[in-house]
Amino acid sequence: MAITIALLLIIITLLLGLPVPFCFMLSTTFMVITQGYDPSFLLPYGFSQMSSIVLLAIPLFIMVGGMMDKGGIGTSLVNFVDVMVGRIKGGLGVVAVISCAVFGSISGSCAATLSCIGSIMFPRLRENGYPMGHSAALVSCAAPLGLLIPPSSQMILYAWVGQQSVLACFLATVGPGLILTALLSSLNVLMLRNNPDIQVMPHMEFREKMSLFSERGKKAAPALIMPVIVLGGIYGGVMTPTEAAAVAVLYSIPVGFMVYKGLNRGNFFKVIIETATTTGVVMLMMYCIMMLSRIYIQEHLPSLIMGFLTSMSTNRYVILLMLNIFMIIIGMIMDDVSAMLLCTPILLPVVTQLGVHPIHFAAIIGTNLGMGNVTPPTAPTLYFGGRMANTPVSAMMKPAMIFIIFAWLPTLLAVTYFPELALWLPRLVLGGRL
Repeated sequence: MAITIALLLIIITLLLGLPVPFCFMLSTTFMVITQGYDPSFLLPYGFSQMSSIVLLAIPLFIMVGGMMDKGGIGTSLVNFVDVMVGRIKGGLGVVAVISCAVFGSISGSCAATLSCIGSIMFPRLRENGYPMGHSAALVSCAAPLGLLIPPSSQMILYAWVGQQSVLACFLATVGPGLILTALLSSLNVLMLRNNPDIQVMPHMEFREKMSLFSERGKKAAPALIMPVIVLGGIYGGVMTPTEAAAVAVLYSIPVGFMVYKGLNRGNFFKVIIETATTTGVVMLMMYCIMMLSRIYIQEHLPSLIMGFLTSMSTNRYVILLMLNIFMIIIGMIMDDVSAMLLCTPILLPVVTQLGVHPIHFAAIIGTNLGMGNVTPPTAPTLYFGGRMANTPVSAMMKPAMIFIIFAWLPTLLAVTYFPELALWLPRLVLGGRL
């Protein structure tokens, strides 16, 4: 009974608008008082769990996302992608989706992706006759690709909490990310095929197109090299994720200052302050959740959840469906970091009892939480996209639901029930180490 009240406390206080770290702190305090847990045991336990060098990668990747956002690389990336797919009806929407995927592979952040690509694409989409409700919904639904295309801070958190390989977790979400990119792009073209207001860029001859491709490719090259350095270093075994994040920071500073010239002294220090603030909030939240997760283990919460689910059905696929529904709801009311930290210690033991590989579950939970970011009624990413596009949310709801039902949901179901979509790439790269 107490553990149920503790979970309800988190959900209710989040809905009331209490800051997330305090929601977890309140739940932990409730369990300490009512169940008699010794703080002298929980406090050192939380501290010991935080003493991991892997966690250094999180503030570093947050800083990279800020540097890339303020550094002015987005325009070069968008112009480069536009050469390839911008000449068809609805092509500018495809440019937005692919740009989100590419920028996500650089920043690893949903918010940074939406902020950067949205600020560039929304004026272009408006000028070319695209319905702004559709455009805002499309870019908002594509922004969480930053959570799936590696590197991803959320996958670092999952790997840390679940004691899994960071590299394997990065690789597990590549498949779902590519599927989602293809589905969002295809749906966009299909939905706009009969819209007479959309302007289509004039056709280019092959030679002219290749010349423009080369010109814009050179401008975008410094940005595109970033994921090659980071991911190539990690996958090649040259660098750990933490070392790769540090290299990414060192690379992004001269690129932002001297190549794209978007960084200046003012916004550089602003990024550092924002990184410090965000890191402080995340670390406080992680400390509280580590203590709370220890209480969950002591209270046998994963076994209780498993018993409850199997009392409703013994079918593995039905249980996975119920777990997905639970994670979607959690993703709707929490930010992705909080939801990842809450769901991983509770649900990972449950799914392993079902025979789900932990790396497969990394792809499931990553896709789930990305979908939760854009699923009403809370949908923080969707509302942020509406504010950036200066578009009422009511105009975004219909296209957003189409993108969720016909792109996000099929991707989630596919990665849940076809494990190889998540496991083939980790097995290919890591072989017997998986």
